Amino acid sequence: MHDVSEQAQLATPVEPQADPTNVVNCCADRQQQLATLLKPYGIEINFVAANETIPGSFFGEREAGIINNQLYLRHDTPVHSALHESGHYICMDQLRRDNLDTDAEGDFDEENGVCYLQILLADQLPDMDKQRMMIDMDRWGYTFRLGSAQAWFEQDAEDAKQWLQNHNIIDQHQQPTWQLRIT
Repeated sequence: MHDVSEQAQLATPVEPQADPTNVVNCCADRQQQLATLLKPYGIEINFVAANETIPGSFFGEREAGIINNQLYLRHDTPVHSALHESGHYICMDQLRRDNLDTDAEGDFDEENGVCYLQILLADQLPDMDKQRMMIDMDRWGYTFRLGSAQAWFEQDAEDAKQWLQNHNIIDQHQQPTWQLRIT
């Protein structure tokens, strides 16, 4: 016989948001896809061997690293992290890009733009889409006012979309322009 707390544990479903290990990672094929996707922005992918420290990683562990236009990834680096760091490179002005080493130092508006852009860029990758990116962002622990990446993207991200359009990073159809922010 189970006690009440044990029964409650058995009945409680495991929330996907609680599992940062269940995200799409940058396997060799995915790194090649990212290299092709990010080439128009001048971003170059650098493979980092398993268990090696990732250069330019702000958060450490498995997180992507960025130094200038060099994006550093291991096979266990999440795709969301690769696109997030790339998004910072795309969304920052040229002076910051020229001096970029680990910390993007973006403001609130840029950070929102980066999150929105990484969701749009995910749609450009084979076997990845906006929905999967938003799930992975939730699983990793991104936090949004409305409780999930999808709710934020669909209901509360007009300012992020407008910021990206104002800087000519996306067009009026929410498609990437494949251009870096200039100012």
